[in-house]
Amino acid sequence: MKAFTPSILAVVICATFASASSEASSHREAPNISRFPTLDSTDFYVFNSYEQGRGDFVTLIANYIPLQDAYGGPNYFAMDPDATYSIHIDNDGDAIEDITFAFNFKSMLPNDNQGVQLTVGPEGNQRTVSVPLKNVGGITAGNDSAANFSESYTVNMISGPQKTGTSVQLSNTTTSSTTFNKPLDYVGNKTFTSKQDYQMYADQFMYQVAIANCDGMAKVFVGQRKDSFVVNLGKTFDLVNYVPVEGDSAAGAGDGSGFPGGITQSADNDDLADKNITSIAIEIPKSCVIGSGNGVIGSWTTASLPQARILNPNAKFANNAVNGGALTQVSRLGNPLVNELVIGIKDKDTFSTAHPKDDGQFLDYVSHPSLPELLNILFKDAVNTTLGTNFATLAPTNFPRNDLITAFLTGFADVNQQATVTPSEMLRLNTKIAATAQADQSTFGVAGNDLAGFPNGRRPGDDVVDIALRVVMGRLCHPIPVAGVDTNLGLCKPEDAEVGTVQFTDGAPINAAMMDASFPYLTTPLAGSK
Repeated sequence: MKAFTPSILAVVICATFASASSEASSHREAPNISRFPTLDSTDFYVFNSYEQGRGDFVTLIANYIPLQDAYGGPNYFAMDPDATYSIHIDNDGDAIEDITFAFNFKSMLPNDNQGVQLTVGPEGNQRTVSVPLKNVGGITAGNDSAANFSESYTVNMISGPQKTGTSVQLSNTTTSSTTFNKPLDYVGNKTFTSKQDYQMYADQFMYQVAIANCDGMAKVFVGQRKDSFVVNLGKTFDLVNYVPVEGDSAAGAGDGSGFPGGITQSADNDDLADKNITSIAIEIPKSCVIGSGNGVIGSWTTASLPQARILNPNAKFANNAVNGGALTQVSRLGNPLVNELVIGIKDKDTFSTAHPKDDGQFLDYVSHPSLPELLNILFKDAVNTTLGTNFATLAPTNFPRNDLITAFLTGFADVNQQATVTPSEMLRLNTKIAATAQADQSTFGVAGNDLAGFPNGRRPGDDVVDIALRVVMGRLCHPIPVAGVDTNLGLCKPEDAEVGTVQFTDGAPINAAMMDASFPYLTTPLAGSK
């Protein structure tokens, strides 16, 4: 693997971005995508499978439809049947997808889309009337006959660019069918009896699939899950309405001996604790996705719609609009929090529609980020007053921010950098670095001496909020533990980031134990009623 010195890296990056052209990323983070919740990607995970016995597989999970209240009936949270949801993999480093898994959904009612109907009225004055609910009785793992709504989907594996590559439909290895079904959302316990019974029901919708020209079977699951993201959402976006530094001597110590007035770790700080999401999860043999590269893959998810939609003024269940035109990307997500906290509001919609190969247009947001300056404006005077210090600025002073460019756009040499370096916003995973067992994972990933975690891919238990806060405030300008040894990455100097070793946090803790230990790793959704 070719290693870059910081100065060479900066030249390469700036030259590449300067020459890049523009085109059309992610969570309720951009004005336009907030109008399309069914297409809104909330989180994206790529990691070497850590389920026992699955070390030769990689798992990719794309979450969609944010902020689901479990009680959100009667329609709950179906996927958009007009959309294409995609998971892309670049295995040679040119920031162009080499493999895409494209998911397309279909919604159906029983009885030829008439739904379950009841005979209502006395003899001689009866009507056959469709019921308004998505189920009319209890549903179990072995009997879903009371369901009044269903969703199915197909999965196409596209080799080459998504628009021009060769597409092959994946099939169920048990039935040979190319159609897969999605479980109903967790309506509640009168319908599904208990959390355990709902999970037994949902487990039926996990499939083994065959992949052309590849030995080994993949797994796929699409369905509702408990929101896996943990964040102090409301207060963070209210001008960081808390002191974002650990208030205990160590996270969870409970001694109040950390930064004066700093926030302490509590599950009560997780504003998504009562939310569900919908997951698209696929587990694939590593040998099927690494191509001819160095074993590092770049990956991201997108959702797209046909360019034009004409609404039916007399809408029916199966005919409420006519869609046509080229497939147009409206949502994109690779690394977490990029469009939320890095991209300026005027360019957020552009980022949602952009392709990684065209990310040069966003370079200034990474090389000269505004978030550290905002935190400096909000907290510098209070910090100096509290500590009796005289910091000229809390924000790092190295420009361009090669530390952030490396973390978000190129990957780290000898860790998650591809053989060809094309600066672009993707989640990069070195498939050659063995997964860390669930019990041994560090919530701080690479910065926590765990090379199998973020930003080498992202696992569900990685605390990406705290990691991102610390990185953006200059943590990488100071030595970090690599294989147990404090290592200077040479991307910037300690004097460039005076508060770079401060334990920045949003106070919302997460760890691997909060997730399942096997595919699809995300936990059973919350019930709509108990």
